[in-house]
Amino acid sequence: MIKKFLPLLLLSFMSFASIAKNTNYASNSSKSNLSEKIEIIYKSLNANNFALPEINCFKKAMDGFFNLKEKGLISKDILTVIDFSLSSTKKRLWVIDLSTNTILYNTLVSHGMKSGLEYADSFSNSQSSNKSSLGFYATGETYNGKHGLSLKLDGLEKGINSNARSRAVVMHGAGYANPSIIKSQGYLGRSQGCPAIPEALKAEIIKVIKNKSCLFIYHPTKTYEIASKLMS
Repeated sequence: MIKKFLPLLLLSFMSFASIAKNTNYASNSSKSNLSEKIEIIYKSLNANNFALPEINCFKKAMDGFFNLKEKGLISKDILTVIDFSLSSTKKRLWVIDLSTNTILYNTLVSHGMKSGLEYADSFSNSQSSNKSSLGFYATGETYNGKHGLSLKLDGLEKGINSNARSRAVVMHGAGYANPSIIKSQGYLGRSQGCPAIPEALKAEIIKVIKNKSCLFIYHPTKTYEIASKLMS
């Protein structure tokens, strides 16, 4: 009896191994196809006379964007990318219309006062930390607060930026986020954790990105990449 079952057992094992191999291949192929798709989008971007975001930052932003779109957590084909690896003296925020592959805005943006001086290098999801939080957000509704027109943000990554709304981390305009501040002190003014932008652009940008678009705050810190569940 044992001799009769051995060939069947061996055949079953070989079939399972074949399925597993094909499944892994499909997964790797899918990742490869996504990477190629993102590179094509990047190379076809209409810069609109703006600088492009760094390719590694853009790839991670797009990876999460597709993931969130599939989950239904965002609905607009608008992607806002903030690269906090760059100096605050640089225009490190991009608003990209992915339906036309066009960069709509590229401007300055502040980081939290406890995240760093000219460069942001420390991040937190904790209340009263006065630090920026990395990761993916869905834009929410607008309101008028102490900074005038402002945009609420919902952090989509537990333990990374999930306290954004309770911390009142929002997008707003601020006098300290204007180019004149860089000339006077050598770096952009800082917030209490909000991505603050120049007053002159806040109404335009907020109007475009409000109500369920994707916002991604990037920094090449390994702790974030390890913790994030939204990037493949």
